This record gives sequence, C-alpha cells and structure tokens, in this order.
Amino acid sequence: MTIVGILLAALTLCGLLLAIRWFLALRRLPVDDPRRGSPTLFEVLIGFVFNFFDTLGIGSMAPTTAVFRLFHLVPDELIPGTLLIGLALSVTTQALFFVSVVSVDTWQLTALIVVCVLGGWIGAGVVSSLSRRAVQIGMGCALAAAATFMLLGMLGLFPAGGTALALSPVALAVALVVTFILGALLTLGIGNYAPSLIMFSLLGMDPRAAFPIMAGAGAFVATIAGIRFINAGRLQWRTALGLTAGGIPGVIVAAWLVQSLPLETLRWLVLAVVSYASVTLLRAGLRST
Repeated sequence: MTIVGILLAALTLCGLLLAIRWFLALRRLPVDDPRRGSPTLFEVLIGFVFNFFDTLGIGSMAPTTAVFRLFHLVPDELIPGTLLIGLALSVTTQALFFVSVVSVDTWQLTALIVVCVLGGWIGAGVVSSLSRRAVQIGMGCALAAAATFMLLGMLGLFPAGGTALALSPVALAVALVVTFILGALLTLGIGNYAPSLIMFSLLGMDPRAAFPIMAGAGAFVATIAGIRFINAGRLQWRTALGLTAGGIPGVIVAAWLVQSLPLETLRWLVLAVVSYASVTLLRAGLRST
C-alpha cells in the first residue's frame, strides 16, 4: 500500500473511531436527558454553510465560533469541544478529497500531519480542563489572531506563494515547529488554514499543495482531540450533531460542484463577525473572576 493509501485508511479509521465513541457516549445518556435532543435546522444550516466555504479555504472554526457567540447558542466553555467534534467528520471528508487529488511530497505531508496531531493531542489535554475564564481569554486571543491573518490575506500583505511541491530541509524544520503549535491552537478554536497558507507561502510552497497538509492535519487533530473532549463531556451534544449533519453535505457540494466563487465580499463579512466574537470573548473573560 502506498503512503497516500495508508493516510486515507488512517483518516477513515479515525473518523470511524470518533463516530463510534460519540454514539456510545450518547447512548449512555438518560432517555429523558435534554442533551439527546435533535439539532435545530439553524444548527444544521450553520454546519452546511461554513463547511461549504471551509472547503474553499475560508475556514470554518472562527466564523462558527462567531455565530455561537452572536446567537448565544453554546456556553463559552463548551465551544472548543463542540467545534472540534461537530466539524471533525466534515474536515475528514475534506482531507480524503484533498489527499486523493492534490500532488504534494508524501513524506513531508506525513511528517507535518504527525506533528500537528501531537500538538493537538497535547492541546486538547490542556483545554479540556481549563476554566470558563481561561477558555474565553484563550479563544478571544485566538480569534483576534485569525482575524489578523484574514485581514493580511485580503490586503495582499503576504506572498502569493511559490511553485514548489516540497520544502527544503531548513524550510521543513520551520514548518514542523509552526505546525506543532498550530495543532495545539486548533483545540482553542482557531483554524489552521489561514496561518498555514501564510507559512507555506512564505516558505515558497505552492499554496494548492498546502491544502492536503492542512486538511489532513486538521482531520486527525479534530477526530483524536474530539474523543478526549467526549470523554470529558465538554461539548454541547445537539449542536455538535447539527454541525456534522450539515457539514458533510456542505463539503461534498463544495468539493465536487464548485470551481470558483467571488468570495472577496464574503471574506470581509466573515472578518467583521470574527472580530466581533473576539472582542466579546475577551471582554467576558477579562470581566469574569
């Protein structure tokens, strides 16, 4: 079996493990427990829309967090787990697509995914035990960073990227360190697409080659870290299910039917909403005890 085949099999296995652990955890809840309720149409729609555009490179974690905050759908301390678990199977679908069709050095792809997963595993162990105030401040800072990356990209203030499908040894070493950090930040609700695109562009890689790395790493981190959040019970079950129910169809539609869209206006709207969420989270965290 080729390296790509092994990665595809591992992605599928991790997705199945998360789904099984999630199902078993839900079955253990009492029959009359409100956490077993069905997701609302709005929650399914959130999953569809943001995963649709996530597949196009906009990112889903920051805007989904912003909507949670704007409509008070999920308590702040449950947002990281709800996000990771609710988006895990959708980003796994993305990864299966990108790894299958986009050319990139397979050994470097594997190494970068592994270090991102290690970062996510360590990060999930910390975030799942944090206080509400710590989560608010951490996510507020993370969203502020995400908004900054979005703004830099929309203003054209970072390189458009090179044409390489593999990194030099020095560039690979830098990428491994940064990717480890981004894996840990994933568990705070900051997506890795925007910062990863900037990093790979600065290192001379073709931005298109970054997508299987970002999606593959995100999928492994979300599924493995998601299991830890399920074990800790740190999620809003109904909302996470809604994100999954809408997210997978959103990814499929974007991957197979959409070739290009005028997204500049939408990017500015997303930036505004993410900035709002960052400010409100930081204010809430700094005011709480």
